[in-house]
Amino acid sequence: MTILSAIAWLSFAAWVYLAFFHGGFWRANQVLPGGRGGLSSAPRVVACIPARDEAETIGAVVTSHLRSTFPGGYHVVLVDDHSSDGTGDIARQVEEDAGSANPVSLRIVSAPKLEMGWTGKLWALRQAVEKAQQYWPDADYYLFTDADIVYEPDALERLVAHARQGGYALTSVMAKLDARGVWASVLIPAFVYFFQKLYPFARVNDGGNPTAGAAGGCALVHVQSLLDAGGLETIKGELIDDCALARSIKGTPPRRRIWLGFDSGVRSLRDNRSLASVWNMVARTAYTQLNYSILLLVGTVFGMTLIYLVPPVSIAAFPLHQNEEVLLAGCLGYFLMALTFIPTLKGYDKPALFAFLLPLAALAYTAMTIHSAIRHWRGRGGMWKGRSYSGPSTIP
Repeated sequence: MTILSAIAWLSFAAWVYLAFFHGGFWRANQVLPGGRGGLSSAPRVVACIPARDEAETIGAVVTSHLRSTFPGGYHVVLVDDHSSDGTGDIARQVEEDAGSANPVSLRIVSAPKLEMGWTGKLWALRQAVEKAQQYWPDADYYLFTDADIVYEPDALERLVAHARQGGYALTSVMAKLDARGVWASVLIPAFVYFFQKLYPFARVNDGGNPTAGAAGGCALVHVQSLLDAGGLETIKGELIDDCALARSIKGTPPRRRIWLGFDSGVRSLRDNRSLASVWNMVARTAYTQLNYSILLLVGTVFGMTLIYLVPPVSIAAFPLHQNEEVLLAGCLGYFLMALTFIPTLKGYDKPALFAFLLPLAALAYTAMTIHSAIRHWRGRGGMWKGRSYSGPSTIP
């Protein structure tokens, strides 16, 4: 066996493991149940929304919350985190237009100056939680959600019903992301696919498995479970706050059940049509995901190359290497790669043939990860909305 054959077969072996022994991550079958009427009693929920320079989306977001048909007590706290684009004023206008008869109450507060050791989003969420404790101390759940996420009117009811029926301390939905345009069509389904690979949803949802993950755009947390886990203070410096919250709640004894899945009634308004939009989203935290480790960065680049690039290169380079064994291994690996990508593409209404573009997306995400490390080394790590977080010890 030649070195090329060994590499090609190693890549194929990796795909055998991913396809059959990695929690079925690619099936994309963890979906919030449909249908209404699942609540036997009406709990109280407080939505906590941090917002910093979200003028483009905040109007539609607030409107979606005010139109909720949730049968229990539902309240919204919007924290205007030093916005410079009139985010708070837009939200107030939407509230005024809705009228005082609206059953959903909205409170808009301004975030105080960011304290040392906190990331901006978690600091704003803390202010929302404090207001919730002040005005609605008997709340059963907090809905941690972003200022670019909109909800169908019945989405919260279904989310809470699922949380109660399953006894979940944290119930999170990965919002449907914007996948319009050429770049987003290639990169966004791949982003969702890679996220599922990092945090196989079935393992997250298995109470006996330590894997913990969440999607911060929509995370319904049981209030008492959050308090028992130490509250937001235990994760105040985390950039990848959603998964840190999941680890805190699931991992703090006694271990609590959490759930992560999909739902078409929860949607992100963040415009992903430009390459720069997706690139900045990933480069912001990719190196953080690797714990700022050069060794993990090198390992990631090697792994992405072996898994995603070796199969198509083995096929395309056949006229050069003339090795039928390498060609066979490449074809088998590429087939499994494409096959596992199809369910995620289907969720985004993309053609199955796009599955063969996954190596291109993998190459782009590898470049984004390297750029994330470079940004960190230059002291611009975690840059978002004018704030930079270069690492755990440098959060302003």
